[in-house]
Amino acid sequence: MKRADSTERTLAMLLRLLKLPSFVAAYEEFARHAERDGWTHTEYLRRLVEREITERRQRRIERLSKGSGLPEDKTIGALKTEKLPPKVRRQVPALCEGGFVERAENVLAFGLAAIGHELVQRGYAVLFTPAYRLVQRLLAAKRDLLLDRELKRLDAYDAVILDDLGYVQQDREEMEVLFTFLSERYERRSVLITSNLVFSQWDQIFKNPMTTMAAIDRLVHHAIILELAGPSIREEEAKAGRRGNGDSRPTAPEAIP
Repeated sequence: MKRADSTERTLAMLLRLLKLPSFVAAYEEFARHAERDGWTHTEYLRRLVEREITERRQRRIERLSKGSGLPEDKTIGALKTEKLPPKVRRQVPALCEGGFVERAENVLAFGLAAIGHELVQRGYAVLFTPAYRLVQRLLAAKRDLLLDRELKRLDAYDAVILDDLGYVQQDREEMEVLFTFLSERYERRSVLITSNLVFSQWDQIFKNPMTTMAAIDRLVHHAIILELAGPSIREEEAKAGRRGNGDSRPTAPEAIP
């Protein structure tokens, strides 16, 4: 009995060293099932491996979700797909599968937080950030001579979602770090962008016409563009809120590239 106890303690220790926590938690319970139900050694091991893989995947998804910065309430279930054009509705399920991430394609659209949640559930590392915040993050790294290191950190994300790019009004130095970020990910990692500006207005962001064209070229070369006509969902909600407060001012139409 003492030898059996010692063997079990040694096994548990070795499994921890191998970083197999689900094995540690389940091997005794599964052994009882194996003895009761007549499992073969192979069946016993297969079930333990399946448990480890399943729980490891779930732990990874929880880590990815926590580190993504995605708004918790902006899931696919909350996305008002009935307000999207039919063509866009047909594209959303394919985007959620994540094939575009494997191809390092970009996406320009509205409702990307919901797609981001679905990508996380499929094991992709996603970062959701307002565009201005990413620009400030890169600018601070550049000033500290750490821009290369910061770009490598961002490279760990399979997809970076830049929200409200059109609201970024940069000086030359800020524009340069944003362009550097887009260039670094070109054909290697995916960028998903929401913008309130059509491409012809992107010179408001990048200031320089040549830089503007170069940035657009890198984004659309391998890109899925979800064309939305009419007012955006976000603007409709804001308009409804103003009406509730007695404000009847009109909203501007959606202008997503």
